[in-house]
Amino acid sequence: MIVITTPTGGIGRQVLDNVLDGLDAQGGGTSLRVIARDPGRLTARARERAGVFQGSHADPEVLGAACAGADQVFWLVPPAPGADSVEGHFRDFTQPLCEVIARQGVARVVAVSSLGRGVAKDAGPISASLAMDERIAATGVRYRALCPPFLMENLLGQAAGLRDTGEFRMAYAADRVLRTCATADIAATAARLLLDDSWTGRADVPMVGPDELTPAGMAEVLSEVLGRPVRVRETTPEAYRASALRFGASEAGAQGLADMASAMDEQGFYGVAEPSTPDTAPTSFRRWCEEVLRPAVLA
Repeated sequence: MIVITTPTGGIGRQVLDNVLDGLDAQGGGTSLRVIARDPGRLTARARERAGVFQGSHADPEVLGAACAGADQVFWLVPPAPGADSVEGHFRDFTQPLCEVIARQGVARVVAVSSLGRGVAKDAGPISASLAMDERIAATGVRYRALCPPFLMENLLGQAAGLRDTGEFRMAYAADRVLRTCATADIAATAARLLLDDSWTGRADVPMVGPDELTPAGMAEVLSEVLGRPVRVRETTPEAYRASALRFGASEAGAQGLADMASAMDEQGFYGVAEPSTPDTAPTSFRRWCEEVLRPAVLA
C-alpha cells in the first residue's frame, strides 16, 4: 500500500502520475491511497485508481485512516506563508506522521526536503524541513529525504514579469552560482523509491541539476529561449519580505522567506560546491525553460 500526500500540488500530482504509470507497468498488485483537501482537483484517473481520503495530512485522524496497513508514504509539507510560525507549521504536520509510524508500523517514508544539512542555519523553511527529517528519521522508519536546491518552478511565479518587462527578480547575487532542480525530477525519483520495497536505512538523496548557472547566466538562457532580452534584477531579503506581506503572508511567514533568502545568499549551500547528480536530476535549465517556462510566459 502506497499513500501519497499533496496529490494535487505541483510535486505531488507528478508523483501520483508517475506511481500510477509504474503500477500499470508492474501489472498491479499494489494498492494506492491519496490524502486531498479537495478531491475534485484530482484527475479522473486518480479518482478511479486510488482510495481518496479527504482532508489534511496534518489531521491525525485523516492521516491515521489513510495509512492503515500502508507500507510506503510520500510526504511533503505544503507551504503556508500565512502560518503563525514556520517551525510550528512543519511540526504540526510532522508530529502526526511520527505518531502514525510508531503506532501503525509504516515501513518507508519518502519526503521532500532540501540541500543544506549541516550547513544551513536560520534559513526559514529550509531549516524547518531539515528539522523535519530528523524528527521522522528518529522514529526508526526507513527514510529517504529528497534534497534539491533552488526549484526551477519558483520562476513560474514571475512569468508575467518576464512577459511584460523582460525581467525577473532574485534576492541572490546575480554573479553567484545557484544550483537548480526541476520538480519533474523530484517526482520521478520519489515514484521510483515508492515502487521499490528493497531499500533500508536512512539517507539523503541529493538532487542537483546539470547546470552551474548564476542568475545572470539564467537570464542569458532565458533570452535565447524566449527570443527577447531578459535581465535579472537583484533584490534584497527585506524587499522579498515586504513583497510577501503585500501578497498576504503573515509576519512569521514573510520573515521566514526573508531568512531563507539571506541564508541562501550568505551561506552558499545551493552554490557551486554541490556536484550535479545526473541519476536523480537530469533536467537542464534550458530544457525546463523550453518545455515549462516558455509556454507559461507566452500564454
